[in-house]
Amino acid sequence: MKRTITALVNNSSGVLNRITGLFARRHYNIESITVGVTENPTVSRMTFVVQVDSMDNIEQVTKQLNKQVDVLKVKDITDEAIIARELALIKILVSPQQRAEVAALVNPFRASILDVGRESMTVQITGDYQKVETFIDLLRPYGIRDLARTGITAFNRGSKKLQNEANRLTLIY
Repeated sequence: MKRTITALVNNSSGVLNRITGLFARRHYNIESITVGVTENPTVSRMTFVVQVDSMDNIEQVTKQLNKQVDVLKVKDITDEAIIARELALIKILVSPQQRAEVAALVNPFRASILDVGRESMTVQITGDYQKVETFIDLLRPYGIRDLARTGITAFNRGSKKLQNEANRLTLIY
């Protein structure tokens, strides 16, 4: 089963390596990982999509992550109301005659044509995993030359207040 885990961590050197090492030691494959600085420049948000065998395994991993010095908060958000997005850049092989067909596919998906060459087009799409997958499947018959995906980044829906208490980050639900 796929699980989506977010972690707020100190924005410092080596944190990503230590955390991914923990997943590797447990023999979990990280299917997707995104990392970026939050509104606080000293804190980064990591989003992992991991394949696990059971809920016990994911609980063990989250407990291990919480023990890491640089980890501020870990949460399995798979079963919660979340906003999740992914970005994909797709370079497809198209002749000048096929460009109108591809443009007709781009518009309903709210994708963007970023570059047009003699024999190729580069398209950008953002959205949830299923939207990106569906769009890629529609473009496959044209011939995908290059594909780059960011992986899923996500957090909970609704608003949360950030409160700084004695230099510790606390999330209030």
